[in-house]
Amino acid sequence: MTVPHATVVIIGAGPTGLTAAALLADYGVASVIIERWDDVYPQPRAVHLDDEVYRVLARLGLAEEFAAISRPAHGLRLVGGALDLIAEFPRNPGVGVHGYPAASMFDQPELERLLRSAVAQRSGLVALRSGAEVHGITQSDTSVTVHATDRATGASFSVEGSYVLGCDGAGSTTRSVIDTCWRDLGFSQRWLVIDIETTADLQQWDGIQQVCDARRAATYMRIGDTRYRWEFQLLAGETASDFPDLDAVLPLMSPWLDGLVDPDLRLVRCAEYTFTARVAQRWRERRIFLLGDAAHLTPPFIGQGMGAGIRDAMNLSWKLAAVLNGGVEQASLDSYEDERKPHAVGLIRMAKATGVLMTGGGRCGDRLRRHVAPILARVPAIATRLTTSATPPLRRSYYVRGGASLTGTLAPNVPVDEEGRRLDTSSPGFIIVTRHEPTAEQRFEITRRGAAIIVESEGGLSHWLADNGAIAALVRPDGTVMIAGRSLGEIYTHIPVMSAAPGQRVGSGLVPSTRPVPVPSSVPRPGGISRTRILGP
Repeated sequence: MTVPHATVVIIGAGPTGLTAAALLADYGVASVIIERWDDVYPQPRAVHLDDEVYRVLARLGLAEEFAAISRPAHGLRLVGGALDLIAEFPRNPGVGVHGYPAASMFDQPELERLLRSAVAQRSGLVALRSGAEVHGITQSDTSVTVHATDRATGASFSVEGSYVLGCDGAGSTTRSVIDTCWRDLGFSQRWLVIDIETTADLQQWDGIQQVCDARRAATYMRIGDTRYRWEFQLLAGETASDFPDLDAVLPLMSPWLDGLVDPDLRLVRCAEYTFTARVAQRWRERRIFLLGDAAHLTPPFIGQGMGAGIRDAMNLSWKLAAVLNGGVEQASLDSYEDERKPHAVGLIRMAKATGVLMTGGGRCGDRLRRHVAPILARVPAIATRLTTSATPPLRRSYYVRGGASLTGTLAPNVPVDEEGRRLDTSSPGFIIVTRHEPTAEQRFEITRRGAAIIVESEGGLSHWLADNGAIAALVRPDGTVMIAGRSLGEIYTHIPVMSAAPGQRVGSGLVPSTRPVPVPSSVPRPGGISRTRILGP
């Protein structure tokens, strides 16, 4: 059996693959997702994402739904074995510069159901083939074919596409096909992960607690109204089989349960994980790409594993659409690895350093943390560094040009009109943000190239430009500044000019969905934005 040609074939229907499919659909690119499991994998795994990743969910129209299943986190506390406070690194649980809480806790199966619903709403452009095992991938100069087997019937089938996205996790078949090796960044620890359901309020701080204790490092966090997670570093000789039921794990959790009467705990999961730090040597082989855990594995200490995969999907999806719809050269796709790999490696190293800082050094390390951590918490630059996961400025690439301070940074997702629309929902393509009115010639050329224009003399974007010594910036579809400068004239000519099919407009090459993106009721509306105008392409 051969499934008809799909423009993009996505292997894996986890958060990364589902996000990529929905984003591609919003740019008019059809895809087929091939997934091993019949339904959402039921076990909890990822539990945290930041406001940059929240922005991506909002682009898919899921901001309000995600707010309903998530819980803002209040930051990080370092505590001793008796849960005595060593240092606190707070995070504001309210709306920040990106429009959402800086850190949110959630249950991954619930998030995956939301993403599947988003994909189902785009059924005309996305097909999900569940219960299928991929066993091979072949590619030519013009296409890629994925070979798979239906797990229920044993029947073989193939799907041909222009590109393949390998979102198939740490044991990625796609990675083995393109014959790339892991680069080991030197970290390996065995931890026991315990998920508990209870209606009792454990009366703990609503953030993440990291137990810095040489006898047994641990992490505690509240995931939702009734969900809690503990992670305990396993000692030499211990395995998950030593903790088969609730009675076996209760001694580990006892410091958090002290004083509670009959908390009615239900053990959701108890599993052993080996936390590692790795990155694939190559993320692309011609028409095949690696995303998410197929490309990078990070220790969980800063909660960026799943979010990194969603960032991958956001970075690559519009670039693929530009090539497929707009005729941009395939070489532009090299910018995916050029841009994402340094950030992924940086996050892995930060997670590794955080893990060592919190768990290493034995008893001497414990004493050092008690003396040094409170001092670090009082240094704003260090405190911010330990709680932020902001994407650092991207290096120069096909889609990052010039040397201005804003170039390669993520633009703030601030309100841009009195209806409460934010930057991300003002236009799906390229956007010129300028403090100066464009000339008629500039406006014509910007419109011809398919970009939107935001002219703002007062307000969040205007202040952002002025604070960074810029008059105008060209913002990419993923919210990153492609180029910024002290005049609109030096900016607008960098908008990519792309060919178009008959009947299609010439411009950004991105064919947006007409599906409206609602402004979530949970996000405060602005009191008023002065002299802001949005001009569509």
